[in-house]
Amino acid sequence: MTILQKYLENSGVCEDLCKIIVLIADQATSIREAFIGNQSHADSTNASGEQQTTMDIWVDTHITRILAKSGLVHVIASEEQDDITTFSSSSKYSVVMDPLDGSSLISVNMCVGTIVGIYNGDILQPGKNLEAAFYMLYGLMTTLTLSVGRGVAIFALNSDGVYQMLEDNVQIPEGNLYGSGGLRMEWLPKHSKFIADIEAAGGKNRYSGSFVADFHQVLKYGGVYAYPSTMKSPDGKLRLVFEVNPIGFLAIQAGGAVSNGVSNTLAIAPAKVHQRTPIYIGSRGMIEAIEKIHNA
Repeated sequence: MTILQKYLENSGVCEDLCKIIVLIADQATSIREAFIGNQSHADSTNASGEQQTTMDIWVDTHITRILAKSGLVHVIASEEQDDITTFSSSSKYSVVMDPLDGSSLISVNMCVGTIVGIYNGDILQPGKNLEAAFYMLYGLMTTLTLSVGRGVAIFALNSDGVYQMLEDNVQIPEGNLYGSGGLRMEWLPKHSKFIADIEAAGGKNRYSGSFVADFHQVLKYGGVYAYPSTMKSPDGKLRLVFEVNPIGFLAIQAGGAVSNGVSNTLAIAPAKVHQRTPIYIGSRGMIEAIEKIHNA
């Protein structure tokens, strides 16, 4: 049995980075236990203007406090916080996170997750510079999907509280699942053509409202997740720093691709921490198809 710590050691991950990954991953049990008491919506919105759940706030506060006490992280940026937070630590590492992606699904007991990216240096870097990216999924199992720049591995939290490897060297196949955010009536013509082509080829629609859960299906079975530019939201909905870059890094490491419809989003240097972007992510062939349509 390969456990998370041994995998990180064998991958040559430096000690402090290893500690950060394990420290955040170890919060999954506390997070799962907190779901029961945090089912409601809060009387507040996050920096993107979205209504928060009490669980959004709880997870954000919990992970931020744990990292602050650790002395391992210099800077943290969270989707649930207005500004970048700087700690007094002399660490070189910066953490970006979506503490609880898909939180609107908590009350119906659907799969949600925590998305994390770790940089050496400043936060506002292109996603291709990530040192590590991972997400925890809280479903039937608690799983950790991780890349430290040497491919993608999936771990599951066992009854002893240990992350044991389920699969290594994960590769996204050329599947036919698809899911697209945004109201269909607000889609732009090029995106509509892309989806119509997929449907005509027998594509299967899979869209839950949890980006991280929907991506995990694509990672395993192939296809594409999209949240495009729309008439109402020309910049899309998802945040480049907190959501798109970490998950995009994982997609590339798994042999897939990520794009804003025109080019690779991991090459973009963010201008601001809450910057949004359209996203297409998944099987390489799917991403080549949408870029061909957009660039025609």
